[in-house]
Amino acid sequence: QVQLVESGGGPVQAGGSLRLSCAATGSLSNYNCMAWFRQAPGKEREGVARISNIGGRTTYVESGKGRFTITQGNAKSTVYLQMNTLKTEDTAMYYCAAGSWCYGDIKQSAFSYWGQGTQVTVSS
Repeated sequence: QVQLVESGGGPVQAGGSLRLSCAATGSLSNYNCMAWFRQAPGKEREGVARISNIGGRTTYVESGKGRFTITQGNAKSTVYLQMNTLKTEDTAMYYCAAGSWCYGDIKQSAFSYWGQGTQVTVSS
């Protein structure tokens, strides 16, 4: 079992920054891929960024490239999402997820464990 707890969300003005954190505990040895997803009201959950525990390779969706950065802590049990130049369309619940391997697109089906989410609200 893996438990994921997100933090760091909140209200922010457009153009501002936030750093989300995800603390992972439990049996992490079989989970080599961590990701951030988000879900806005009335929309489907979408992948935002992903990082591999092996080699640290990162993947971003187009909307976050150049603005979002995913990193890991030294113990690789913490994952961060630095979000800069936030836009109102970034408003969503942000979820951390853990999966066995990073491959292909950032899709929900590749991840077995999910956190409860942290709300990010960007105002104009």
